[in-house]
Amino acid sequence: QVQLVESGGGLVQPGESLRVSCAASESIFSRYAMGWYRQAPGKPRELVARISIVGSTNYADSVKGRFTISRDNAKNTMNLQMNSLKPEDKAVYYCNRARGDPWSWGQGTQVTVSS
Repeated sequence: QVQLVESGGGLVQPGESLRVSCAASESIFSRYAMGWYRQAPGKPRELVARISIVGSTNYADSVKGRFTISRDNAKNTMNLQMNSLKPEDKAVYYCNRARGDPWSWGQGTQVTVSS
């Protein structure tokens, strides 16, 4: 079973940037479409960014133009660069496969946007 570990979250002010990262226990990023998900308090988990095996990307409308997903197959990591953060981006961010049944969820990384 693939193990995923998210990191890089924190507290930032509106308009600031943050990058969260995902590390996997296996070399998966070149073999699976991957995504970044987030879950805000009281809301269901949602997919906000995805990257295909060939590197094409898609974003939820709420983050389009502000977030950028990328991966480094050699380092077995995936990142989400988040710019122009808004209070509504506050959530726990998770990585997982973007298609098919998800692997076990990691602990996530908390992102808080507040002045």
